[in-house]
Amino acid sequence: MIGLLTGQVVETSEAGCILDVQGVGYLLSCSRKTLDRLTAGDGVQRVLVETHLRQDAITLYGFADAAEREAFRALIEVKTVGPQKALLVLSGLAPTALARAIAGKERKRLAEVKGLGAATANRIIDEPAMQKWAVGRATPEADGAGTETTPATPPGDEGDAVSALINLGWKRPEAAAAVARVRTRLGAEAPLGTLIRDSLKELAPR
Repeated sequence: MIGLLTGQVVETSEAGCILDVQGVGYLLSCSRKTLDRLTAGDGVQRVLVETHLRQDAITLYGFADAAEREAFRALIEVKTVGPQKALLVLSGLAPTALARAIAGKERKRLAEVKGLGAATANRIIDEPAMQKWAVGRATPEADGAGTETTPATPPGDEGDAVSALINLGWKRPEAAAAVARVRTRLGAEAPLGTLIRDSLKELAPR
């Protein structure tokens, strides 16, 4: 079973990417948020992997961090929510945002995830195991916000960009400040990948 791959992204599509690991190309199915984070940086990327075996196929699902992989594992346990729908959810909501939506029973917010639909959203929210999963993950502390004096994670793509920078080793205050400067400069329509890339430039030693 494959749990981790380290290599270079050589090709991407709507469904995932090909990761070149010492000359072997692994086809990974990924969420849009993971794809944006993988393509925002250059060089070698570290990807967590969930391996699914069926009689007719072996499918690899790639994740930029452990929180997303954990959310994926929880989602696919919900009846009728398979791996592809789980990736749809994670393309629309970061794990902490998903936990908040489930804990707060925000049915409309979850139903608005592109391609998911109200019936599946309700099933996810009403699933006792998902409610249990959401406990403890629906607070700022769940993704490293820390004490009350630590700035809260911004919503949406800005929050995802801050989390990506933290995973790369930056402290939350400096990561949040860099993302805020980039958002102000580029405007509200800047995609996640651009936010991360330009924030890294902001943080680079001068």
